[in-house]
Amino acid sequence: MHGGVSGLTRTTIGDAPSVCRGCVWWQSRGNRTASKERWTERAEEEFGEWGTIYLDESGRLLGSMQYGPSHLFPRAADLPAGPASDDAVLVTCSYLVRDGAEWIEKSLLLAAIGESRDRGARALEAFAYRYPEGESVEERFLVHRTVFPRDFLDEFGFVTVRSQGRVELCRMELGGLVPIEEGRRAKVLRVVQEAFAPAPAPVPRP
Repeated sequence: MHGGVSGLTRTTIGDAPSVCRGCVWWQSRGNRTASKERWTERAEEEFGEWGTIYLDESGRLLGSMQYGPSHLFPRAADLPAGPASDDAVLVTCSYLVRDGAEWIEKSLLLAAIGESRDRGARALEAFAYRYPEGESVEERFLVHRTVFPRDFLDEFGFVTVRSQGRVELCRMELGGLVPIEEGRRAKVLRVVQEAFAPAPAPVPRP
């Protein structure tokens, strides 16, 4: 696979992190364990690509993110502050490499927003956790892969639907958004990179 953001499907799951390939935590509920194969077939029939994979130009994995219609993820009903809304696309988890974790997660989430908007979704939702002030980047982005830092979602305009303790279900309405380069992932990624690239250093005057 070439570098960039690509859709997560039965065909591309082999490029995802090994821990994600057979994981059905979000697809299961209680003591019932879902079949990943049957779930992916259903997800692709109902929704299409059910996440994204981000590779660098050399094909090295940078991160992946899973999302889809909320009813495809029964575990959301068991979480504090759950369940997710019936009309939302739910972002369930992300896997990030250590270097540039926050930037990679921003890239993946913006791509998810663009894809969901293009497919006519009314809203995007995700579960968040309010970390204590000063918590490390590793704790916020690398330790817990199924909840997002609440302040991170603030940057995208998510609002709280309900909360329980430090866990919140957060929602971003998509109806008023301008599509991000309609249906073109490569352009979505370019927009993301330009938006979050560091400003160039000033050139000293002679």
